Amino acid sequence: MKKIYSKNAQYQKFEVLQTNRNKRYKYGEFLVEGVRNLNEARHSGWQFSSLIYTDEVPLSGWAREFLANVRTEENFVLTKELMHELSRKEDTSELMAIVKMREDSFEALRLPDNPLLAVFDRPSNRGNLGTLIRSCDALGVDGLLITGHAVDLYDPEVITSGMGSFFRMPSIRLSDNAQVEAAIASLRRRYPGFRVIATTAHKKTPLYEETLDGPCLVMIGNETEGLCRAFYELADTTVSIPMAPTSSASSFNVSCAATVILYEIVRQRRLAGNAGW
Repeated sequence: MKKIYSKNAQYQKFEVLQTNRNKRYKYGEFLVEGVRNLNEARHSGWQFSSLIYTDEVPLSGWAREFLANVRTEENFVLTKELMHELSRKEDTSELMAIVKMREDSFEALRLPDNPLLAVFDRPSNRGNLGTLIRSCDALGVDGLLITGHAVDLYDPEVITSGMGSFFRMPSIRLSDNAQVEAAIASLRRRYPGFRVIATTAHKKTPLYEETLDGPCLVMIGNETEGLCRAFYELADTTVSIPMAPTSSASSFNVSCAATVILYEIVRQRRLAGNAGW
């Protein structure tokens, strides 16, 4: 245990893990706070580097148990003032953690006999990515693939908006289209009848007219530009969500649209007895 009384080099590392994407990847770590997030990280087997707290206020029973039983490399005790400055919450977190990133490996995904996967192509909004992670977790998606130049998966806002689902939902970054193509080719070889479902805000096949109860991957486009053209060429079909004819809305927010599409797939799977849960 090491005590920190000032904004020394170690404290500055905590700060950059919150604010600097490049530094996060240099260290291979990110900062986490919030009871739900810390509990989910623990229960899902993420590796903790450090726990951060102050001994100037009494700790809850939960925090004391966490400190006593979670294995770390080194813990840090901050002054109450430094803890308040580091916390992004209105009520200062009593416990924060430095957690190690996981390796991006599509091959390591554990997939069932009837997998459901999603691709989010170049997400540009942190809240949307976090919300989609939460929806994928809630609806039993087996893996989320994030493509290209996108917002940082380990950004604190993504983790916060994921509401704990970040640590449950296997999310893998694929740097270029070639990796996506290779992943799809692998899935087609492994699962007979595997289908790739592209999505669009333009009028295409209504979602509910497609049979979606088998193994599939749903491709969700960037908030502004939609899916890149190469991904449409990989797809077996392109679907859209019909809007009410009286509506002035032409489309949903991307995370809302993805949730509707994933729900329809799960609904069809449950009717067919293929949901797996």
